[in-house]
Amino acid sequence: MIRNTLRLCLPVVVAGAALMSCMLSCVPGQEKQDVLYRSTPEKEGMRTVGILRFLEEVKARGIDMHSLMILRRGKVVTEGWSYPYKSGYRHIMHSVSKTFTSTAIGFAVDEKLLTVDDRVISFFPDKLPGEVSPYLEELTVKNLLTMSVGQDPAPDFTLADGDGDWVKLFLATPIVTRPGTVFLYNSYASHMLSAIIQKVTGQTTFDYLKPRLFDPLGITGEQWETDARGITMGGWGLRIKTEDMARLGQFYLQQGRWNGRQLLSKAWIKEASSLHIFQRDNLTLEEELHDNWVQGYGYQIWRCSNNAYRADGANGQLIIVMPEQDAVVVITENTNDAQQTMRLVFEYLQPVMTQGEYTIREEDSEELSAMLSALSVPDPFRTDEELETPRNTVRSYVMEPNDRQLQSVSFAFDESGDCLLTLTPAGSAPSSFSFGADTWRYGETDCKGPYFLVPRRNPEGLSPFTVAGYGSWTAGDELRLRLLYIEDYQEETYICRFYPDRMEMTLSNNAGSQQSAPLAGRLQ
Repeated sequence: MIRNTLRLCLPVVVAGAALMSCMLSCVPGQEKQDVLYRSTPEKEGMRTVGILRFLEEVKARGIDMHSLMILRRGKVVTEGWSYPYKSGYRHIMHSVSKTFTSTAIGFAVDEKLLTVDDRVISFFPDKLPGEVSPYLEELTVKNLLTMSVGQDPAPDFTLADGDGDWVKLFLATPIVTRPGTVFLYNSYASHMLSAIIQKVTGQTTFDYLKPRLFDPLGITGEQWETDARGITMGGWGLRIKTEDMARLGQFYLQQGRWNGRQLLSKAWIKEASSLHIFQRDNLTLEEELHDNWVQGYGYQIWRCSNNAYRADGANGQLIIVMPEQDAVVVITENTNDAQQTMRLVFEYLQPVMTQGEYTIREEDSEELSAMLSALSVPDPFRTDEELETPRNTVRSYVMEPNDRQLQSVSFAFDESGDCLLTLTPAGSAPSSFSFGADTWRYGETDCKGPYFLVPRRNPEGLSPFTVAGYGSWTAGDELRLRLLYIEDYQEETYICRFYPDRMEMTLSNNAGSQQSAPLAGRLQ
């Protein structure tokens, strides 16, 4: 089974090895970037052995990495996706979205629609609280960009709060510290930036960026959530592909230049990626050297150790730009410790980016190719080989009253053991999901997944959602099903126990919700 979408560019190898070649020609001095050209690590002055050690450490530490793409000297030298993730699928960016929002501000500044010193209240005179405090009056666009608003705690709104008018709610939230003096992460400050873009351009941030950034960079198929008022979510909600992330990183590395055109001014790129405020004062030497959360903050951009900087989304969505190495490293993953992944990047990848060109070692190339081809998320369960599993049969159940409002559930098994699960809620159309027998099966659904249990997230206009289903019989009467929402990396797990005339099912997810009480159904 091919378990990975792989585009590792290697030279043609003879002497009994598999033939490999670059998928796209690498043209010296070519500025046209409708595609990202592929090359080899050694040709672009990077040693493959460092990439091997990085991937070994990722595996040894159990990091759930979904994709990796490394660019050196403007060319992709390594890329891979962990099955069932694929190159053509979007991935939720979380707060990487913030860097796209600040880029929109950069375009607006270049077009002289605003300045970073403009007062925030000047954009929304009709949404101000009854009394404008001195700190609110002082608040500038730059304070929003640098997460130095002065609110503490930072606000946390839902789509239903204040009729969904987050701008009005934000302006009414007390500012307790003078703006510009204290860093406190504030996703709604990012959303205010998006609202300002919409105010000064008459377009959503998404629509404003289409002809200025997405289209010129060749970013396609992108999605971005909106709030209840139709404002692009400035702080989260963007879904793009791994290569699209790489394009943004390379765009910043090239100081706003693409296809021979200066799309965004060098001055803005420099200002946005520079240090404007520290997350904490009085750092220890160890923190200064190794903690990538305290290296300083730019305009919705994190500074890193080793003079790098990054766009950073929750659970390890990373675009790491290394100007001194002329490199970009892109990672998508699901981790609670993105700091660990970043340390591995700087420990194993950055040191092998050097000057010149190196002779590629055949054994290293073959090992890297094999390692990337084998990338896969861990199997969630596995069927005991001795179990006899159902084939060519259907089991349907009428459900007892339950909090999920499920009226009926059916399981249809084909001759290979794959399962089609159909859930029929009371008063709604049924939904069906395919689960492979000890493998993943892809599908689409209009049913929103666990990602949208957080009440600030809006599924409107995003369906159908891409899903993958995996099923295993872990006992003679127990079937476990895992439904993965690929573009959100959220999962639902169904544990089904079968009895002669009834079935019990428990549901859980990885979005923080508690496991449900067993749902029971009677065999029809």
